[in-house]
This record gives sequence, C-alpha cells and structure tokens, in this order.
Amino acid sequence: MSDSAAPRRERPSGYRGRIRSFTRRGDRMPPQHQAAYDQLAGTYVVDVPRHDGSTTVDPDYRLKVADVFGRAAPLVVEVGPGSGDALIAGAKALPDTDFVALEVWRPGIGQCLSRLIDDPLSNIAFVEADAEVALATMLPAGSVAEVWTFFPDPWPKRKHHHRRIVRPEFADTVCRVLEPGGLWRLATDIDDYAKHMRRVLDAHEGLELVSTERPPLRPITRFERRGAEVGRTISDLAYRRR
Repeated sequence: MSDSAAPRRERPSGYRGRIRSFTRRGDRMPPQHQAAYDQLAGTYVVDVPRHDGSTTVDPDYRLKVADVFGRAAPLVVEVGPGSGDALIAGAKALPDTDFVALEVWRPGIGQCLSRLIDDPLSNIAFVEADAEVALATMLPAGSVAEVWTFFPDPWPKRKHHHRRIVRPEFADTVCRVLEPGGLWRLATDIDDYAKHMRRVLDAHEGLELVSTERPPLRPITRFERRGAEVGRTISDLAYRRR
C-alpha cells in the first residue's frame, strides 16, 4: 500500500466476518409504495444511527421504546415482516401491545406502509436494520414479550444452509431480549428448514418448545396458500424462554 492510500475504516462490533442471512436488494419501489414511504416514514420509521449508510445499527444506540410509542406496553418484535400481514393483524388484535418490525429492505417497509395509508395504527414502528445485529444491542435484555420470525429466507441449497437466520448465535440473541417466559414464534413452509429449526432450538438450553400449532394471530397469507396448493407443509413453532 502506498503512503497516500486511505486507511481502512473499522467496522462496527458484530459486523466483521459475520455471515449474513439476507442478500441486500435495491431500494427501488413501485410508485404506490414509494408514495406511502414518502408520506408515512416520518411517522412510522424510527431514524436510528448507523455506520456508513449501512443497515447495521450503531451498537452504542439504545431504542427507547416508550418514547417511540408514548407509553409503556408489552412489546412484540417481528424480524422481517414481509408484506405486513402478521404485523398488522397482530397490531389490530392487540391494541395494548406495541410492535416493532425490523426490516433490512426499504421496499419491504414501503409495502407495509402502503397498507397503513387508509388504515393507520398507532402501535406499529419500523426500524430499517439488520435484525441479527440490532437485536444484539439495540433493545434492553428481557424487554420483549415475543419475537416473531415467520417464513424467513430458507436458503434451500445445502451450501447456503449456514446463512439461515435460525442459528445458535441468533437464538442466543433472541433469548437475551426475551423476558422470562417470553415466546419466540416461527413459521416455515420448507420441511428441511423446519427440521433445522427444531435441531437448533431444541438443543438450546435457554428455550423450550411449547407449541407446534399456528397461533391465532398469524393470518394465512396468499403465499402460504400457494405453498399449500403445491403440497408444502406449513410448520409453526413456539419456543419459550426458560
């Protein structure tokens, strides 16, 4: 390296050498979703400090949930809300519970916000962030009633299995934020991933399996119906923090 070369910048804690469970896609949105994002982001999206415009939340940052919602209430965190089906259904059914959705893909947030244009909800907030890193630092230990991870990317190829978000390290993170007796709810329509979840989470000393039934608050989406139509089995799991 020449003397004039720029020094390498230090990456934040939890970033260096980390295996990502997602592939970052572009930020372009359909016009309807972009319009919703432009209109509602100031209301629903929490502006958090991050590193170099990345999706990694500054590890020194702490989210003050009571300030976000203006109250103290039970908290549900959804990792990857997709089109917002479970998030919105849960927020409507449990108005006395607050919901924070962690979504790494801005167009995904835009899609969710498009559904709140004509049906606003005051107990939802979004953080554009890598959930694996954010959950490790952003929320206090024992502060979350439930964590939802519904239909995460299954990374079906064997060579990519190590990128699945349900790993022992992420289970440690979820256990850290869950209150004693809190629940981690998961769902997948990939049999191999369901077996993988069971292997990882059954072996975790901080978790115990309490249900394999679909929770009443989790709606059946059109994508889930399509999967069922081609013979996929929907697996729901709920683990309780010991």
